[in-house]
Amino acid sequence: MTERRRAAIKRSDCDFTIGPSSVSWDGQALNIRIDEITNPFPSRLRGTVRVHPSALTARTLTLDGAGQHRWWPIAPCSRVQVDFAQPKLRWLGDGYFDINHGDAPLENDFSGWQWSRSRTRRGTLVSYETLARSGPNMDLSLRFDPTGAVEELEPLSRTDLPSTAWRIGRAARGDPAQPITVKRTLEDAPFYARSLLSARLFGESSDVMHESLSLDRFRLPVVQAMLPFRMPRW
Repeated sequence: MTERRRAAIKRSDCDFTIGPSSVSWDGQALNIRIDEITNPFPSRLRGTVRVHPSALTARTLTLDGAGQHRWWPIAPCSRVQVDFAQPKLRWLGDGYFDINHGDAPLENDFSGWQWSRSRTRRGTLVSYETLARSGPNMDLSLRFDPTGAVEELEPLSRTDLPSTAWRIGRAARGDPAQPITVKRTLEDAPFYARSLLSARLFGESSDVMHESLSLDRFRLPVVQAMLPFRMPRW
């Protein structure tokens, strides 16, 4: 979304408005209403995303030894309904919703991370690897069932994947001796990549949504100078 001034932001217990766009919770679904101008090639982006969770989780996990960074997988098992007028786009599918929050800039305490999420017959699998600047790295492997219950698993074997066009390193977890392939790179930026993978996880073939984040890249002055062109500021 566009970064806007304080006067354009409103917040209550169930609503958060940023300019013409908003997020609201109606007790059953999270409603994301988007009305923006795209960047760097201007065009209208207008539509609604509704996230219907099967359950909500209450567990927040700490990502660093000092407890400054936290991750909350709020709705790991969800159905998502997309209805856009501009561009014309409609679909219903599997989805997920989480937040990261903390008390310090991410780039101060992490050099990057590898994250992935996949839907399986028994629920949602999440892998989360952080690279800390000091202290221990974190390597989580979690399974969430549709009721919101979470099970901690032993992390699967790690496989290095081809770098992106911006030379962002990618690595993912899967069953030993089973190939992991990149089906499509969905977003390729100077410090971030989102990809669709194909892997075998605990004996089950699955599509995997994967992200790689390089905070070493993010903190470079040249990358910081690019950010206003990617996300306009009012």
